[in-house]
Amino acid sequence: MNIEDYREYCLSLGDDIEEKLPFTKFKSGEGVLVFYVCGHMFSFFDCNDFHVISLKCQPDRIDELKAKYDCIGKPYNESPKHWIGIDPNTAQDDILKELTQNSYEIVKAKYKKHE
Repeated sequence: MNIEDYREYCLSLGDDIEEKLPFTKFKSGEGVLVFYVCGHMFSFFDCNDFHVISLKCQPDRIDELKAKYDCIGKPYNESPKHWIGIDPNTAQDDILKELTQNSYEIVKAKYKKHE
């Protein structure tokens, strides 16, 4: 999936999604696009190097996903206990969409009750 298709998919998940470039003050983070639900990140990637999308994931699924899919590895700059990294250039669209929606739902469920 290319970067624009992925961006459109993230925005299509709900009316409550925001996208921002929050790390522009940092040279290594100036191109990092982050998608938020309830004010918290659920997906992010570097627009200048679209090789890893970091997504929230249930800790008990991470090892199984890594074993099953070569496109899944470590997240960029997040805890590998709660996040995965997925290569959008090698991942099949259906698994990328499923894991992105899963990440969105994890974050929304956790923080919606705090609104």
